[in-house]
Amino acid sequence: MELFPPIPLAEWRDTKETLHRFAQVVGKIRLAASVRRNHWWNVPFRLTGRGTTTSPMGQVDGNPIFTIDFDFVAHRLVVSSLDGREISFPLAGRSVASFYDAVMEALATLGVRTRPALARPFDLPDSGRPFGDDTEHATYDPVQANRYWRVLSQVASVLEEFAAGYSGKVSPVHHFWHTFDIAHTRFSERHVPQPARTDPVTREAYSREVISFGFWFGDDTFPEPAFYAYTAPEPAGLPDDPLEPATAHWLDRGASHLAVLRYDDVRAETDRRAAVLAFYESAYRAGARRAGWDLEALACPGGVTDPGLRPHGHGDAVAG
Repeated sequence: MELFPPIPLAEWRDTKETLHRFAQVVGKIRLAASVRRNHWWNVPFRLTGRGTTTSPMGQVDGNPIFTIDFDFVAHRLVVSSLDGREISFPLAGRSVASFYDAVMEALATLGVRTRPALARPFDLPDSGRPFGDDTEHATYDPVQANRYWRVLSQVASVLEEFAAGYSGKVSPVHHFWHTFDIAHTRFSERHVPQPARTDPVTREAYSREVISFGFWFGDDTFPEPAFYAYTAPEPAGLPDDPLEPATAHWLDRGASHLAVLRYDDVRAETDRRAAVLAFYESAYRAGARRAGWDLEALACPGGVTDPGLRPHGHGDAVAG
């Protein structure tokens, strides 16, 4: 199977807009029914062998333990409870309104009383319209939805490989339903005071110094898929540092800069995986050096923290 197949935004924009809102419906249920974790790590989705999952949730709020999975192979939403009961329905042929109603009906049938606190989109152009009123977004192309999941899975695998090289505090590799990207974040222990006016989501997400790495599918502000990285807060001189490969660049966002590597530029590389890993590593080293992180102390070559277990030469470390 081709690594990083073509997925131009223009070809699946309508499906993406519908699927993004489907994801927000489920994501807001996840937010309401899960135990809060530092930096909102309880909120994103994880990938599965067939799509994405909320992971098990419930119980702490008095509800049964339940899970909601998107299956992008059979193109169904699956709502299941710990007692083995399961309800599923097709994703195709539904508006956001009918999807929302079907999800809430499935939860009620399984005895789950959780409801989204704000049942409307977050940070989207129609954020004032309730999910239950959205009959506009109703496009679901199974081929494009499956490709979205395959690209997510491939990027996640590269991010997992990149994550192995750092021994400090890190986030999981997870799929954010509000911004529709997949990301992995490295943290320092340096506390970052936030202005009083900063919203609660941002305050918790950036309470510590971070360098974050990810991929998004494109939107109206950047209408093409791309890999990205950023350091927050941004240290002085960051955009002066070179990025790899040569097609990567720093995008000026006014108050900060984003390291960007276009997806199509990666597709033009002979070794696509190596190009993405080089990009993430160059963005990390630029941010970490400028912010004064101890790169050597935080290094974890090949996912091994004990130097005595690291391979020598071309051999492999073996645990007997």
